[in-house]
Amino acid sequence: MPMTVRDVMNRFVVAVEPTASFGDVVSAMCRFHVGAVPVVDGDRRVIGVVSDDDLLLKDLDRRPGDLFLEGPSSRREHRKARGRIVSQIMTSPAITVTEDTPLRRAASLMHSNRIKELPVVDGPSGRIVGLVKQSDLIRAFCRPAEDIRDDVLQAVARHSGHCAVRVEDGIVHLDGGVERRSELRAMIEEVWQVDGVVDVESRMTYEIDDVSRAVSAGGPWGTGPVEGGEERRA
Repeated sequence: MPMTVRDVMNRFVVAVEPTASFGDVVSAMCRFHVGAVPVVDGDRRVIGVVSDDDLLLKDLDRRPGDLFLEGPSSRREHRKARGRIVSQIMTSPAITVTEDTPLRRAASLMHSNRIKELPVVDGPSGRIVGLVKQSDLIRAFCRPAEDIRDDVLQAVARHSGHCAVRVEDGIVHLDGGVERRSELRAMIEEVWQVDGVVDVESRMTYEIDDVSRAVSAGGPWGTGPVEGGEERRA
């Protein structure tokens, strides 16, 4: 089963209220060595986030008239740079996840939004229950080889009963055969989704190529070497 945020999240959270001062946020981040703090209302619902990037906007060089000459994005940054309390500095709405969010989804959100921490909220209420950091996601690659192999075997069993599986340093080695190439593609794609897999080395073979027939001649699945280390049986 794919790992979720619940498996790696920290339930100790440093949060601030929207009325907290700039100095209060700086003190909290320095004291607890965090790069961002969620902003919560009176019911502990997440309404925003203050990150070190938000705080560093204070260093922007501002001249009279800038707000009238610059674009909307720059004007927002300058307004935040002049903020004195959290509600004026924070980024809102906050990007959040729940405990059931897959780690891969959390990693994708962090990457696409260029953030390193995500508040974890209770789905129905929106109240904060924890925090997940980018460094926490690395734990997916610390899984024992036996656990990875067990999950890979379950994935393989859904596509082929003739496959030997070996896992070394997160690299999955597959050796065996399936009837159709489409089955092999689906199997390898599913193996890649197993948490902790670093790479897949396949020596799998197939009897029937039902993939290249579905594309025009010269397409990516035409004649020549096959992707993913697949081999065709003569």
